[in-house]
Amino acid sequence: MSRVAKSPIVIPKNVTITLDNLEIIISGPLGSLKRVIHICVKIIKKDNCLFFSHNHSSESYGWMQAGTCRSLIYMMIIGVTIGFKKQLNLFGIGYRVIIKENNILKLYLGFSHPVFYKLPNSIKAILLPQNEIILSGIDKQLVGQVAANIRSYRIPEPYKGKGIRYFNEVVRIKEAKKK
Repeated sequence: MSRVAKSPIVIPKNVTITLDNLEIIISGPLGSLKRVIHICVKIIKKDNCLFFSHNHSSESYGWMQAGTCRSLIYMMIIGVTIGFKKQLNLFGIGYRVIIKENNILKLYLGFSHPVFYKLPNSIKAILLPQNEIILSGIDKQLVGQVAANIRSYRIPEPYKGKGIRYFNEVVRIKEAKKK
């Protein structure tokens, strides 16, 4: 049985939450997010807290869904108040990135051609001088997915470590074959 759903969420002062049938809309200083709730989860808004329960015949399944829903809503509240960031580092000779107009990243990754990546509207990219990209946004899942998509163009290879890495990611370097 999930114990996550049993702890309530305290709503900050600068966040407004709107509950419709199976939809929750959370608005804060950075923007607003909308999510559809699972049909077996009940959310009760009392004072400045959200309480979770379930109405499913299976006790364990209902609490699992309520715990998942609570975690997702908690991350949405953090997103609209603080936001989320992911940092990517480019390692390799000639690897660099440029932000073009309309939120398009132009990546030089050692291919015979540059790679273009269109960022979603809710994601912002900041370039730091030493081949670093900081992606920020209010949706944790979307920020992580965009970072993973960009990283997938050049995953760090195990012999020299060239590629796109997350900040503080450790790449295990293999030893080259010896004759």
